[in-house]
Amino acid sequence: MRRVMVRYRVKPERVEENEALVRAVYEELERTGPAGLRYATVKLDDGVSFVHLASVETEDGHNPLSDVAAFREFQREIGDRCDEAPVVTGLSTIGSFRVFDDAP
Repeated sequence: MRRVMVRYRVKPERVEENEALVRAVYEELERTGPAGLRYATVKLDDGVSFVHLASVETEDGHNPLSDVAAFREFQREIGDRCDEAPVVTGLSTIGSFRVFDDAP
């Protein structure tokens, strides 16, 4: 299993565009339901920083996000939208308790 965190800061005038692109990814994920993927996106309190958390459990190590057209569109011009470029960091879980699961 591979777990990653991606953090970046968007130009203030591009926040709404970035959020729309992120929502499009989730809409496609809802329709396609790729196996082995857990994914969450959060916006930080400064209003311009975003964090994406992903966990991939596939036998071949393939990341299902690569097959999502809306995700490829999100990535396409991310450098132009950002004040601070995306930084990818691997994660090792120490523990978790009902993390990011919109369930009551």
